[in-house]
Amino acid sequence: MLSDRLQGLRSSALAGRITRYAIGSAVAFVSSTVVFSLLYVMNIGTTACSIAAFVAGAIPNWILNRRWTWQRRGRLVFGREIVGYIAISLVTLLLTTSTTAWTNSQVQSIPPHHGLRALLVTGSYTLVVAVLFVAKFFIYEHWIFQDRSRVRAALRALRQAPRTARANRVP
Repeated sequence: MLSDRLQGLRSSALAGRITRYAIGSAVAFVSSTVVFSLLYVMNIGTTACSIAAFVAGAIPNWILNRRWTWQRRGRLVFGREIVGYIAISLVTLLLTTSTTAWTNSQVQSIPPHHGLRALLVTGSYTLVVAVLFVAKFFIYEHWIFQDRSRVRAALRALRQAPRTARANRVP
């Protein structure tokens, strides 16, 4: 019974999206981590490193997620796809920038030419990206790359509920 459920999950559309999302995220992660590490070793500040790494990962991530993972083609839904993706990306950028800046301030006692210092700061960047991996999939799956906006439908239902309740009141 459990093996049947696992087999069904493996062949489901959701499992395919999770797999494609993981592969696309791995591509974005590798490109952003390489950029972050190289710039940090070149003694560039963590804020600039995080921004450059963010751009290096966000562009392939957007393309792979939209076209390959969720197989969205054609016209963009500006409010949901563009603004939503940018908002999530900015939160990610803020968290990676603040975390790497804090980590960098904590490892100042380690000489800059030590690989350990670069490893710890890059590791903090990696940790934030890994933690956000699941949250971002959930948001992409249920909001950004949906055919219909569930958020808009919920807000519409909230606006209509008082009118409906008013019409059904007994005087």
